[in-house]
Amino acid sequence: MNSQKKALAAKIYLYLAALFITSLVVSNLIFQKFFYWYPLEGEVFGSRLFELSVGILPYPLTFLITDLISEIYGKKAANRVVTAGIFASFFSMGILLIADFVPAMENSPVDDATFTKVFSLSPLAVLASMIAYLLAQFVDIRIYHFWKKLTHGKMLWLRNNFSTFASQFLDTFSVVFLLTLFGILPWDLFFGLVLSGFIFKIIVAALDTPLLYLLVWMFNRKFDLKPGEEIKL
Repeated sequence: MNSQKKALAAKIYLYLAALFITSLVVSNLIFQKFFYWYPLEGEVFGSRLFELSVGILPYPLTFLITDLISEIYGKKAANRVVTAGIFASFFSMGILLIADFVPAMENSPVDDATFTKVFSLSPLAVLASMIAYLLAQFVDIRIYHFWKKLTHGKMLWLRNNFSTFASQFLDTFSVVFLLTLFGILPWDLFFGLVLSGFIFKIIVAALDTPLLYLLVWMFNRKFDLKPGEEIKL
């Protein structure tokens, strides 16, 4: 690969990392708003089956990006992005703590009570999310490369879905458990949120498989990569 293509590959990697980090940080900031992702309001274990936090909306994108980076740039490059995302999330948590501590002036459009109501739980949410996320992302990357090696770079759909399904269940269960353990969510929502969150993520993971195929095909064509070949930055 010539220097010009390598510079382009590095630039794309930077943009993918930016999308990943933005999606992760935003998901932790907006998690306190809930919605029904399906019009039916079924009851499962005393909880609404289709109730989800809006924080879940950008979250599946992070797994698509890490799968794409794993496929094109390799395991180490994917792990670097995950580590950067963790740092960015904890840094944003620190900013929120400082912002919540600083008193609002009288004519501030957002007063202390409103700001605290929206953001005061975010640090705990970020902590819970990061613990779950750290486990899930590294499991996702490890399983992805296990299947990639086992299939000799073939059957992209297999490693994409198997890695995502396992990691998304781990992430969903862990984050809901920790949020209820910290008292941010009530225990009566536990089973419903785990089930609805996992079902939602499975559907998204299945739907993003064609998109992953398209993106990998575009990378392979642009950078003349053979099946299973990775770009070393």
